[in-house]
Amino acid sequence: MAKLNIKPLGDKVIVKRVEATEVTAGGIFLPDAAREKPKRGVVQAVGTGRLLDDGSRSEIQVKKNDEVFFTSYAGTEIKVDGSEFLILDESDILGVAG
Repeated sequence: MAKLNIKPLGDKVIVKRVEATEVTAGGIFLPDAAREKPKRGVVQAVGTGRLLDDGSRSEIQVKKNDEVFFTSYAGTEIKVDGSEFLILDESDILGVAG
């Protein structure tokens, strides 16, 4: 995996999607075009938190290496050294795998 040299700002979180499955539960092979992009991934880096009106920062609720679930059209896709990542707002994250 590429070394990530990006520090997200504010309430941004950088996530690497988990790989999509190639075979369905019934054993049918899915070509790349038929696979949905996964809506889950692993947190690679987190920002410092959203700036509040009083000048303090809110604490981000996820941390590096958390597996998270996010909305379908969330974030901005970026490529770093051939690896794809998403930059998400913390509010796009729906939950953390336990």
